[in-house]
This record gives sequence, structure tokens and C-alpha cells, in this order.
Amino acid sequence: MSEPLTTLRGVGPQLSKRLQKLGIQQVSDLLFHLPLRYQDRTQLTLISNLQPGSSALVEGVITGCGIRFGKRRSLLCTIEDENGTLTFRLFHFNKGQQAALQQGRSIRCFGEIRHGPSGLEMVHPEYELIDPTQPPPLERELTPVYPTTEGVRQRTLFSLTTQALERALPSITELLPESMLASWPPLPQALQNLHRPDSADQNLPQCRERIAIEELLAHHLSLQTLRHLRKHEHATALPPPDAHIEPFIQHLPFALTDAQRRVIDEITHDLQQPHPMQRLLQGDVGSGKTLVALCAALHTAQSGKQAALMAPTELLATQHHKNLSTLLRPMGIEVGLLVSGMDRAERTNTEQQLNEGALLIVVGTHALFQSSVHFKSLTLAIIDEQHRFGVDQRYALQQKGENGTYTPHQLVMTATPIPRTLAMTFYADLDSSIIDELPPGRTPVQTVTIPDSRRNDVVQRVHANCLQGRQAYWVCPLIEESESLQCEAATDQAQWLQAQLPELKIGLVHGRLSAVEKEAVMSAFHQGVLQILVATTVIEVGVDVPNASLMIIENAERLGLSQLHQLRGRVGRGATASSCVLMYKAPLGKIATERLQTIRNSNDGFEIARKDLEIRGPGELLGRRQTGDQLLRFADLSRDQHLIPVVEKIAPILLREHFQSVNKLIQRWIPNGNKYRSIG
Repeated sequence: MSEPLTTLRGVGPQLSKRLQKLGIQQVSDLLFHLPLRYQDRTQLTLISNLQPGSSALVEGVITGCGIRFGKRRSLLCTIEDENGTLTFRLFHFNKGQQAALQQGRSIRCFGEIRHGPSGLEMVHPEYELIDPTQPPPLERELTPVYPTTEGVRQRTLFSLTTQALERALPSITELLPESMLASWPPLPQALQNLHRPDSADQNLPQCRERIAIEELLAHHLSLQTLRHLRKHEHATALPPPDAHIEPFIQHLPFALTDAQRRVIDEITHDLQQPHPMQRLLQGDVGSGKTLVALCAALHTAQSGKQAALMAPTELLATQHHKNLSTLLRPMGIEVGLLVSGMDRAERTNTEQQLNEGALLIVVGTHALFQSSVHFKSLTLAIIDEQHRFGVDQRYALQQKGENGTYTPHQLVMTATPIPRTLAMTFYADLDSSIIDELPPGRTPVQTVTIPDSRRNDVVQRVHANCLQGRQAYWVCPLIEESESLQCEAATDQAQWLQAQLPELKIGLVHGRLSAVEKEAVMSAFHQGVLQILVATTVIEVGVDVPNASLMIIENAERLGLSQLHQLRGRVGRGATASSCVLMYKAPLGKIATERLQTIRNSNDGFEIARKDLEIRGPGELLGRRQTGDQLLRFADLSRDQHLIPVVEKIAPILLREHFQSVNKLIQRWIPNGNKYRSIG
């Protein structure tokens, strides 16, 4: 039985609203709002034993206290115990605090240890002044640290979870059969131990796994359930494509790889089925995914039905439109374009052709799923660079089927390979195809890292590259969370480069240019009129200029691995040996160093994606971060990947023998998730 949050002490309408941002709707939800980590306040640590980067509880005597003036005013206190000295620093303080922190007073404080100007220090620790003859007792349990949101303090969450453990834990339902839980404690015990662990509790890892396995199961089962339901949805079954696909392939100026042919066969088989294809197409940068998608669109168009290809940027959509038009024009097939930056009359004409069925293939951006766009017979929806779209955007395109009677076949493409751990958790409803070989003649890109203090050396390298008749990209990534500042930085860089290299022609592309302006610059670069293209990360995907053999990426330490790999993939697309220079601002932190080492040492997209998952988590790879949706509330795909085989093993048993528990399990962990589960 569910109880509203307002039945708890201290919860009024305002706090209840804030808790809902954390996914806490009722009292029992607090049981599954689990700690991120723990603080150990159960024992005191001698100052001489403190380690930078760790948190600790220390006790000592104040030996000095005063205000330090500098860039920021701060209150500094020196604390000594029997064998060491520590600095206690407050940036925000008042006269009362300053008066209370007197020399000779005993103090106990908890905080993170770091290196300071004069040795180890704590910045804004929690502290209390104590009587050394009657010190307060130490905590008996580890202190949980919960995920929180603005206006909700840790102390509040501790109080509320304490009430929930007393009130809701006794009636919590065990949804997994006992036979599946031999390695883990029962659910009530696991929840109790995770919320209030004893400092000597040796079962914490098992308790963690018990909850993680349930959450991973819920995600996997929700997708498996939808996979089953899709088999009963209706889709247009296309006739065999042999009469037109093979002649098209034979007339291409290059041979397809075996991997491309295998994937085309998998897709054409799906398109002949009366239920909707749901296929994830993975392929590293430059593996030829777009051509595979083109064959699927051609199969659809030759069958008299409509196909739509949705790209994340107008630049990429325009390039896809240009390439597809060139390849399909000899076959008498027109390819439409629908992007926000189009002329109104041209856009209206394209929308009318789609509505009447006169246009069978269209390429576009998010403009494709606007309310004014109606298809006569949308049968295939292709999503390029799926992680760049929000879940609801992909869902909106899927709803534009044939008058709602038929569900379109869907092909979801990504050049950011999905690690198996991620695929089994978030893409279990999709069939997967992988293009695991590159076209012949592609040479690996040599990658180097250089501090931006050597900027002039990099400029000379670009100059030498262009004098040899080749071209270069100079990418200025996001510096601040502001598109205008990003565009300004790119503009400044283009002007600076032009001053340094006056004999070269330099172009500029950024997000604030119109579609026509972007296309004009890209066309000039593609034709070799421009030697250098300065750009923001708008060129991250799809841009293909074989003569470009040098990529410079500024502020490389700010970008994730997958984005760096995508940008690097803009070069090395011809037979010429290519290079990528990653410029960074020193000093580098540990994570940034690890990222740059990984991208420098590997050209394998799957290995890079695996490392990106390990460092940054799944959000960037999946595209969920931009929707505001939380991915996993407790499980961690890096820490818990060893549980995925267990999930695969017991999920079919639950579906077969304990189906009544499946929906309850999904509802417990993904109460609002099924709306979008159908689109990966």
C-alpha cells in the first residue's frame, strides 16, 4: 500500500515537490533512494596519518586563527594533535565563528584532505567545538551520502529514510524467487544495511549487488517485454529487393565490404517482415553506415513507400542529402530535404510532396517530426547518430507512420559503438548489426598530444601540410556553456590564423551560421578552395573531405573520448597518411590525462567507447543526459558489469515462470519508463 510523502514528519507541499525531482513520489520510494557513498565518522584519524584526497574525522587543539587576505579572503585556523598539524580554512565566515574559534579550544572536524600552501588542509569542513574532558561519542554507523537536489539537505534525507525504514521496510515485497538469490541477502536486509551500514559490515558489497541486480533486471525485462509486444504490431512488409538493390551496388565506384553486405542482408530480411524492424546499426567512424542505410531507403522507395533519414545537425543533413541525391539521381529518385533553416516556400513544397506521397525519400533534422509534417506512407525511419537525439524526439518521428495504422520500420545508427554491457541493459529491445571492418585503403590516424604553449609549432605544422596541397581542420570546442561564446572563440581563432598564415584561404563554420552559409563554406572546403576550416564541434559527425589530412583540436581535455574519436574521424578518409593533434591546457587532471592517453594509443572505436563508459558513465553514449532522464538510480554499469550475464540468465526464467512479478519489478524501478521504451 502506497503512502504519500506528506504523512512523514517534516514533509510539506514544498519539500514534497522537491523530492519528486529525485523520483521520490511516496514513502516506499525512499527505500530505493540509496546512498552514493559513505563517510566514516566512526573513528578518529591522527593528523600524521591523513592522506590527500580522502575524507577523515580529526580532533585537536586550535593553536592559531586569523584572517588571510589575498584573491579571496579566508579564515585560517591551525589545529594540532599529539603528532601533527593541519590547516582549517573557511572562505565564508562571520564574526561569531571567528570569535568562537579561539586559540586553545578543542575542536573535532570532518572533511576532505587536500594539499594547501603550507601543508595539508581542510576547506569548509564540518566542525564542532568540544570539551576534551567529555568528548561527544563517535558515530556507530557509517554516514550515508545521498543523491540530492537543490533545497534538500543530507540531514533531511537521513531523517526521511529513517522514517521510511521504520514504516515501509516491514511490508516491502520480495519480487525475485528465493532460488535466484542464493548469493545475496534478502531485499529488506540489503536495504537496511545499505541505508544504515555498521562500520564493520562485511556484507555491503553483497547488499549492493542484490539491489543492482534487481534494477538491471527491471531495465532488461522492460525491453524484453516491449520486444515481445512489437512482434504483434503491424508494419508494411516490403517485397524482396533483389531487382533493384544489386544493380545499384554494382554501379557504385567502389566495392562494398563483406560486413556491409552482411548487414544489408540482415536489414532487407527485416523489411520483408509484417512486424516493425527495430535494428541498431553500429559501425566505427568511416565504416560505411550511410551507404547501408541508403540501400534500405532505396528498397523502401522502389516499393512505393516513404523513408526518412533524421540527422542531428543541418550540416550533416545537408551533406547526406547531397550524397544521396548524387547516388540516386541516375535511378530517377528524388531526395527531399527538410531543415529549419530552409526558405518557407521551399519547406512548404517539401511538406506537400511528403503528404501527397510524391516524395519517397527525405533527409532532415528534428524538423521532420514537427506537427506540420505529414507522410502518406512512412515505412522506414532511419536515425543517424542516435545519441545526439533526445528519446522523445526519436519517439515523435516513429509516431508518423501510415495514419497510425502501421508502425514504421526503424534503423538506429551510431558511430559511437555501444559496449556490450550498455547494449544488454539499454538496447535489449533492438536487434544489433555491426559493421566491423573499414573499407580498404583507410590508414590509421596518428594522434599526438601537445600543450597549447606550443601553439606556434602547431601553426607551422598546419602551414607545411597545406603547402603540400592537403587541407586541415582546426576545431574550437565548447569553452563555456554558451553557444555565442563558442562561436566567438572560433571566430577569433579564424582571424588569428589568417593573420599568421595570410597566404592561405581559411573558412569558418559554427552553429550560428545559416544553413546556406554553412553549406557554402563546406562546399568551398570540399572543392579545395579553402585550405583550412576553423569550426566548432558542429563538424563532429558525417563531414567527409578525403583531402583533409590534419585535424587540430583545441582544449581537447574538455571533450569526452567518443567525441574526440568522432572529430578525429574527419581525417584519414583518403589514402594519404593523416594526423590528429590534441592541444591541451596544462596542468592536466588525472581523468583528462587518462582520456588523452587512451585516444592517443587507440583507433578502435569499441575500446574507446568502453573506456568512455568507464570514465564518464552511460549518459553521453545513450543520449539520455539531454532529456533530463536519470539512467540508473543505483546500479553502475562499470562496477556491476559482471552481473549482466546473471541478468541474461534469470530474465527468461522470470518471464516464463514468474510473469506476475515482472510488471511489478519494472514499475518499482522505471515507473514512467515504458512511454519511450519502444525506441531504445
